[in-house]
Amino acid sequence: MAPLIGVQLLFIATAPGVEAAQKVPLGLPPLPERATQAASPEKVALGKKLFEETRFSATRQVSCATCHDAGKAFTDSPLSVSEGIRQLKGTRNAPTVINAVYFETMFWDGRSPSLEDQALHPFVNPVEMGLKDHDPILAIVRKDADYARAFDQVFGKRGPAVTMAEVTDAIAAFERTIISGGSPFDCYYFGGEEDALTPAQKRGLKLFVNEGRCVSCHVIEQTQALFTDNRFHNVGVGITAIQQDVPALAVEFLKTRATLAEVDIQVLSDKRTSELGRLAVTRLFDDIGSFKTPTLRNIAVTAPYMHDGSLKTLRDVVVHYNNGGVTNEKDRVNDFLSGGIRPLHLTEAQIDDLVAFMESLTSPEYVQPAQL
Repeated sequence: MAPLIGVQLLFIATAPGVEAAQKVPLGLPPLPERATQAASPEKVALGKKLFEETRFSATRQVSCATCHDAGKAFTDSPLSVSEGIRQLKGTRNAPTVINAVYFETMFWDGRSPSLEDQALHPFVNPVEMGLKDHDPILAIVRKDADYARAFDQVFGKRGPAVTMAEVTDAIAAFERTIISGGSPFDCYYFGGEEDALTPAQKRGLKLFVNEGRCVSCHVIEQTQALFTDNRFHNVGVGITAIQQDVPALAVEFLKTRATLAEVDIQVLSDKRTSELGRLAVTRLFDDIGSFKTPTLRNIAVTAPYMHDGSLKTLRDVVVHYNNGGVTNEKDRVNDFLSGGIRPLHLTEAQIDDLVAFMESLTSPEYVQPAQL
């Protein structure tokens, strides 16, 4: 494993001082201004406690950390789709929270514009945490002695003065400290360590940038790499199963004039609606079946893949793209594919090299024993 360069993960357990929060690991851009504003250690510690609080669910058994487990690179791997209260299954795979500070929108379809807004929805989604409204959360944070002291210390508020705005502010402050870089790729590409990558990984990097065209969406820049363009694309996953019904389904959905809060419930409760992707947010037909480009950092430890968890391994993912957005031979060509999704004509050896490269994107703190 390549030597550690740069700060690796901030505030996860110890919530060090603000000055530490302003450092970033090798390979990441400077933190957005919002991440360093009023991000006191006390607020981050409160946010972490709220993030892990199971009393905020109808069964008092599910928290944010249930689907975004620090021990699983802040996902719920190996589940294909997340499980909420009473093991109810949604329709979407849990994206990692790592480096969410750099994400421009939240959720696979980008329906939340901020981490604060995103934090509101799982609490009241019937297949996630199952509360009817946010009142039970406010009752706990206003009456629990530890929470009362913490909110008073962080926000100068007690009792009815504490609202969900403060709750989500603290959760988002914690989430913005979950950053990770310094992978073998970073040590090689940005740190100049020639031996940080294996020969196969170096070949895979060349493929990633050239023949594979992966870099078109999973962006690498001169001094940093987020491995996402923060945009939305139809890559041929999920929508193929219902594409003959898509026009009627889309029209019917648009007639409902659903609010984004209602969309949040619909996409996790109905798989067909889920497959509409970004259209459910923008109401534009050009966005049918489009989902946000996920970051590839730590991708080797967060299987399975895609918005619906339908591709089990990284090799499956590369084969899907190599086939031009077709997973199975019986699938017909997706009528709604984004431009640029076409067969790559990679050899089996090249596919192996691409997978090896993506395995080099795992930061040291998330390397699993099998990878050592």
